[in-house]
Amino acid sequence: MAFAISTQLLEALVLSVCYTEDTYGYRITQNIKNAIDISESTLYPVLRRLQKEGKLTTYDKEYNGRNRRYYAITDDGKRQLSSYKSEWENHKKGIDSVLNGGVEHEKS
Repeated sequence: MAFAISTQLLEALVLSVCYTEDTYGYRITQNIKNAIDISESTLYPVLRRLQKEGKLTTYDKEYNGRNRRYYAITDDGKRQLSSYKSEWENHKKGIDSVLNGGVEHEKS
């Protein structure tokens, strides 16, 4: 069984990978695949949107005679990532509380 991945969570994962180092699309996909099942066709629209919104910038760098597009997080992207991390912690605490039986149920 797989849980649905929200757009915001996917954006948070992408920004987190780019926060660590400038990197390219295939490598971002491989890093995220360690946590969730994702295809490159799902990832690239997210990268374009984050770039359009000013959360990521791009530059090309030659690799084996070809240009490879690298993604770098911007200051605005870092602020967004910080916000996503805070929201995730709150969300995770609530879900964990329910899954671990921490929420009281009304008795009928």
